[in-house]
Amino acid sequence: MEIPKITALVPMKGHSERVPHKNVRPLMGKPAFHWIMETLSKSKYITEILVNTDSKEIADSARANFDKVKVLERPDFLLGDMVSIQPLIEYDIEQTSAEYFLQTHSTNPLLTVESVDGAIEAFFAQTEHDALFSVTEVKQRYYWPDGSGINHDPKHLIRTQDLEPIYHENSCFYIFSKETNHKIKSRLGSKALMYPINELEAADIDDMEDFYWAEFLLKRKLENNLSH
Repeated sequence: MEIPKITALVPMKGHSERVPHKNVRPLMGKPAFHWIMETLSKSKYITEILVNTDSKEIADSARANFDKVKVLERPDFLLGDMVSIQPLIEYDIEQTSAEYFLQTHSTNPLLTVESVDGAIEAFFAQTEHDALFSVTEVKQRYYWPDGSGINHDPKHLIRTQDLEPIYHENSCFYIFSKETNHKIKSRLGSKALMYPINELEAADIDDMEDFYWAEFLLKRKLENNLSH
């Protein structure tokens, strides 16, 4: 199976509402965004990392520490907290000759290169789906506001481990082509393949509680690595 070169897209703002300076905030000895950059740098399929940012600090740190990086200075029309991801993707994919992309976030510090490369291999091993996105499996009871069960029958309770799983879009990564994004205008394409990853690996930093949780998990991971 021949896999084409992949460009990673990592959009990062200097400003963060809920976690001050989230992307450069020290996380287990390094700026938080370095964790995902190190993972992408180790991928055997990713040949370029586009960092779209409005922050000189992020841009300088990315250039100084990672070889595959190309920094894109965020244009004025994409500045601000209200800009959604699709306009950023549309801008970024025109700044490179690459045809295939993996978009991820600086807020997923526990994402592993094994999952990144495994997802890329899974995407190119099939032809039915025009995109791929990461998910986490959930086996818990959920309810609509009227009290009816979403994924179970409240009148016939079974063990949660026996429930049919539902899947949470964890926003860790998305794989798609330039052609698909031009056509569909979405990183999910028209028929995306779900790629499950471990719940702990999918930890996402959205608020301070998430930051402390990611810090704990990274500390535990590093300690385990040292003990083996």
